[in-house]
Amino acid sequence: MSQETITLSGRELTTAQVARIARQYARVEISAQAEADISATRKLILEMAKDRELPRIYGFNTGVGMNKDWDISEEGLGRFNRMLINSHSAAVGPEASEEEVRAMLAVRLNCFLTNHTGASPELIHMYRDFLNLRLHPVMPTRGSIGESDLVVMAHIGLAVQGEGEVFLQGERMSAAEALAKTGLKPVTLGCKDGLAIVNTSALFAGLGSLLAEDVMEFMDMCDLLYALSLEAFGGNTSPLDEACHLARPVRGPMETAARVRRYLEGSFIWQPGVTVTMQDPLCYRSACHVNGAVRDALDYVIPHLAGHINSSDDNPCVVSEQRRILSCSNYDATSLALGFEMLGQALCHVSRNICYQLIKLDTPYFSRLPRFLSPDGTSVMAYTTNQKTYTALDAENRLLSNPVNVDWLSVSGDVEDHATNAPLIVAKTSKMLDNLRYMLGMQAYHAAQAIDLRNMAPLGRYTSEAYAAIRDVIPFVDQDRVVSIDIRRAYELVRSGRLCAIARR
Repeated sequence: MSQETITLSGRELTTAQVARIARQYARVEISAQAEADISATRKLILEMAKDRELPRIYGFNTGVGMNKDWDISEEGLGRFNRMLINSHSAAVGPEASEEEVRAMLAVRLNCFLTNHTGASPELIHMYRDFLNLRLHPVMPTRGSIGESDLVVMAHIGLAVQGEGEVFLQGERMSAAEALAKTGLKPVTLGCKDGLAIVNTSALFAGLGSLLAEDVMEFMDMCDLLYALSLEAFGGNTSPLDEACHLARPVRGPMETAARVRRYLEGSFIWQPGVTVTMQDPLCYRSACHVNGAVRDALDYVIPHLAGHINSSDDNPCVVSEQRRILSCSNYDATSLALGFEMLGQALCHVSRNICYQLIKLDTPYFSRLPRFLSPDGTSVMAYTTNQKTYTALDAENRLLSNPVNVDWLSVSGDVEDHATNAPLIVAKTSKMLDNLRYMLGMQAYHAAQAIDLRNMAPLGRYTSEAYAAIRDVIPFVDQDRVVSIDIRRAYELVRSGRLCAIARR
């Protein structure tokens, strides 16, 4: 558990900080300036709520969605907010993990602090306290169409009022019991509070932040294990040459090639005569371009995501310095949803490339090693059936790479006629990434087996460390054994962060 405290201001939150709050339980505090701003804006909101001459403003003194024709008086706000939270708590499982809930809480809290929401300080402080006390609402994850994550985020609204269920320090209980145990008082929702809870894309942005961090970590490992696989294959190094990439300077492939060159420092692979072929199959020759495409996709996603988690996604938007409350659609994240679709498709190219690298490594014609990396090619089957497993995972990845951002229906009385399915995009890309962890683990022990069979030395400065890490958990195959155990161990190695630490050293 982290001892770090992260100060939130609504302006400087990073995806890495979201991940540390979510996974390492970093504490959060609100900056003094943000505290002053939200208090001043709340005072303005309460003054405006008493103004009988104020025109009708969506979600402020009216109902929401198709019910925007309702007039909501100051006296009726309490009942309206309870009705809003209850009616919008309509998501279905599976339930979000605690780290996912923490990511949503952190992102929504930071967006509150941009000072365009007008929510009560008491409500905003509850998000902070939930994070610091490890009090996490039970939140089903499906039901959002990506045009504000209403039906999911409403479940936080239940918890702040002492309703529904939560996890407190990992123990499931009623929200009322958890609030009593921690000394927190249920929030009585006032003007604009209910809409502030539900009208946000924090499900998409919170889980998207975790996914972006995971993809960056995965790609660092992917580059490292490609370097090890190149040694295992006895492949050409000319596609790594900086001169080639300067002739076509695309940032992602250039960064990947530089990383691979660094991982291979001191390797036998640079010696003359190691490679007997003039040109390798594209799965090896183009690997820097394929892996680099994911980095290029991240270069699009990360800045858009940083902007999203440090801005207001509220409707209506409070502009306090102008004393205005404006109807808008700032929760619309089409640009970012398209970026995550691109990221998924780029990962699908990596998936297919891993398959072909392994198939070529298993094939004597290409690798000049015994088939399926058997120690003798005659009495041990070795990795004969592995091809079925990783190609099945690749087929699933191909399915998951299909875009869903244009698959929506017009809802809410035919007024809400645009959507992105952004949370579904993040969910399917996260599933693809987890499949890829299995595949990368399989690539790891294939490469180690081929290295042992080829018996060439020395390995690169960093690939030698990767090889040692693999051999710590998966021994050389000298006789057939249950392969699923090796697959699980390799997956756990990839998940452990050990290979990533080597890649980032």
